[in-house]
Amino acid sequence: MTQTRDLPTSAAKRLKWPLRLTFAGLLAERVVRAFWPFWTLLLLVLAPLMLGLHEALPLEAVWGLGVLSILGLAVTLGVGAKRFVLPRMTEAVARIDVQMPERPLTALADRQAIGHGDSASEAVWKAHVARMAERLAAVKPAEPDLKLSTRDRYGLRYIALVAFVVALMFGSLLRVATVTEIGSGGPALASGPAWEGWVEPPLYTGKPSLYLNDIDRAGISVPAGSRVTVRFYGGVGELALHETVSGRTTDVPPATDPSHDFAVVSSGELRIEGPGGRAWNIAVEADAPPVIEFDGPIEQGEGGRMEAPFVASDDYGVVGGRIEITLDLNEVERRYGLAAEPEPRETIVLDLPMTISGDRTDFTETVIEDFSKHPWANLPVEAELFAVDATGQQGVSAPQFATLPGRRFFDPLAKAIVEQRRDLLWNRSNARRVSQVLRAVSFTPEDIFRSETNYLKLRFMVRRLETRVSLERLDDEIIDEVAEALWNLAIEIEEGDLSDALERLRRAQDRLAEAIENGATDQEIAELMQELREAMQDYMRQLAEQSDPSQQQQAQGDMQEMSSQDLQDMLDRLQELMEQGRMAEAQQLLDQLRQMMENMQVTQGQGQPSPGQQAMEGLAETLRQQQGLSDEAFRDLQEQFNPDAQQGQGQQNQGRDGDQGRGQEHGQGQQGQQGQQGQQGGGQQFGQQQDGQPGGQGSLADRQQALRNELNRQRQNLPGAGTPEGDAARDSLGRAGEAMDDAEESLRQEDFAGALDNQADAIEALREGMRELAEQMAQQQQQQQGGQQGEQLGQGNPNGTRDPLGRDVGENGRIGTDEQLLQGDDVYRRARELLDEIRRRSGEQERPTLELEYLKRLLDRF
Repeated sequence: MTQTRDLPTSAAKRLKWPLRLTFAGLLAERVVRAFWPFWTLLLLVLAPLMLGLHEALPLEAVWGLGVLSILGLAVTLGVGAKRFVLPRMTEAVARIDVQMPERPLTALADRQAIGHGDSASEAVWKAHVARMAERLAAVKPAEPDLKLSTRDRYGLRYIALVAFVVALMFGSLLRVATVTEIGSGGPALASGPAWEGWVEPPLYTGKPSLYLNDIDRAGISVPAGSRVTVRFYGGVGELALHETVSGRTTDVPPATDPSHDFAVVSSGELRIEGPGGRAWNIAVEADAPPVIEFDGPIEQGEGGRMEAPFVASDDYGVVGGRIEITLDLNEVERRYGLAAEPEPRETIVLDLPMTISGDRTDFTETVIEDFSKHPWANLPVEAELFAVDATGQQGVSAPQFATLPGRRFFDPLAKAIVEQRRDLLWNRSNARRVSQVLRAVSFTPEDIFRSETNYLKLRFMVRRLETRVSLERLDDEIIDEVAEALWNLAIEIEEGDLSDALERLRRAQDRLAEAIENGATDQEIAELMQELREAMQDYMRQLAEQSDPSQQQQAQGDMQEMSSQDLQDMLDRLQELMEQGRMAEAQQLLDQLRQMMENMQVTQGQGQPSPGQQAMEGLAETLRQQQGLSDEAFRDLQEQFNPDAQQGQGQQNQGRDGDQGRGQEHGQGQQGQQGQQGQQGGGQQFGQQQDGQPGGQGSLADRQQALRNELNRQRQNLPGAGTPEGDAARDSLGRAGEAMDDAEESLRQEDFAGALDNQADAIEALREGMRELAEQMAQQQQQQQGGQQGEQLGQGNPNGTRDPLGRDVGENGRIGTDEQLLQGDDVYRRARELLDEIRRRSGEQERPTLELEYLKRLLDRF
């Protein structure tokens, strides 16, 4: 092994400090590997001693653990001393030499064995030695290997280190010395008997503990439930405890016991008799129950949510609470659907919101919850507040009688649907009356419903409810299902088509007009006005984007002036009039605003319906006819179960539907002929049927089969093949066809209940297919609009294209011409005459439907 004396003087001098540091690393490495069990056990023993855990253990346990700890420390120290070997300097040299390439230290210590006297051989050897000496310029001390993972597989050294750090943070080294005082009473107790006592208030009070040895006054006030701990040191019987504060009458320990522990439940005396004894008069501070009250009336917040402010206080803080709401049946106006006795419902219980960062001894909060869907919404209720403190004491507020806030509906149809939903939830015995009222509401759908889809949804729900009534299967599940469907339908009718700016504007104006007529709160007025402002801004933006560039430039000044000044002033004035209760003036101003916005409708080109629109109209007609078959199947089901009772009602329904169909055929005598010519599978209005079609005469099964065949034809001609939306629409229509086949089979077997279920599945699948087809059409329209925007970059008519009348086509691919057909002042007079004639013809309802629709498109455009 290489020795330092074997190295040249210059090399030994250069290795001085790297060699010393490497030797120190080897020494640390040997110490750690030999004594890590010793210092691990030492830290594990010191940690509980520094935390004072030995003071809470019995004397025998402390002695036993102490003996085991001393033996363990002795064993680990002896084993470590046996394993420890002091490193040598040669080992440090070898450690450095190993980490360097070509081991230069060994090369410098070597001597030339052969070739002495040969000048060439000696020259080579000297060059080799010089090159090895140059490598010593980069010499560094070798790093020690202090890793113990192979020896301490369970990480005991880390556990001991963490425990010791915790003890340093929360304990003290001085407490280690107290282990010698255990069992002897300490130096202060060596002269005779002594005692110690503490009074610990409950944690929730936040008050500090009292050390009785430091209290000289005769009276002490402590919270109820405080625990008293007294310990006697010295001879047994020299000290005794007498107290009248615990209220203990049984299992009372002797007064001379070395340790006493009890709770303070009443005022009394605490006395220690014996050498150094004292006495105190203990006064118990009773824990007062919490106090809670409403901090104002229950009000309706944004979106119809309930807002109930309250204030709560307690001497040590409120830990929880609740609000209970019950129906005030005596104040309910018992008429119509509310005349029946309400079904039992659980009391509404809500947890009170607690302040998180604030002081809970006295705070104010607000309970916010949406009860719009609850059957008690907008009905009289009684509300009570309850607060609980840490001891379980409960405080109750005075009851408040109010109307349970809920969302208000301003659309008359939506309001009627929500009212019938409430009657259905009030008592399921109202189901027959609810279905009759909803039938009456939707008797003339073309005058009430803005969307035919909403009408079909309502009819489907009425049929389903009447089916369950006839079968006497009105369980909770079907009641909740119908109630949820009615609620969603009312929301859809109330909010309208939010995708169209003009429709949204009209909807906002209608809701505001309904609020003016029936009255509304300031909060509701603010919400409706904000809705109107947003709808008007969207409409003005759409008007600016879709207007013709020349018309937009011509009217730009007036539009900007109206939108920025007059329009905003008009809206502010409208809100001011409504808040002041001047509803007549508000209605007049709203009418002016409505008329002004109607005169600013967006100009949109109307062309021939696309294949997708034709397919959509055909599917809508199929959906209407399927709904009609479902209605007739339901009537047959009623007659099957109770033919005598249902005969008169069936005739009445048949006569009503027949009158409705005849009225439409009389008022639209030419619609059927032109509809067949102008549309493929065209739509007819709300249940209108033609002979030879699936809605004509014949058995229900045959008509169901004919409707199935018509659906197959429509599915084959459905546009959008190859697109995800188009394929999804075909799959949905395929499911609808399968459901129609099952319904046909059930009808042939006179299983009307099964047929109704299958027809319901078919209706749902048809709706899903129409929804997916609409998505495909919307995506296709976006792609076409993107292509048109690219084409609009080039203007003019480079190819000289002309229309069939020989005129140049309009710029940017518009239909029509840019040539001036009329000149002079006669242009405006002629335009007014044409517009008046169009309006006059559009008011003649006896004209064919196709012509009326064409006139309506002209009015919408111009």
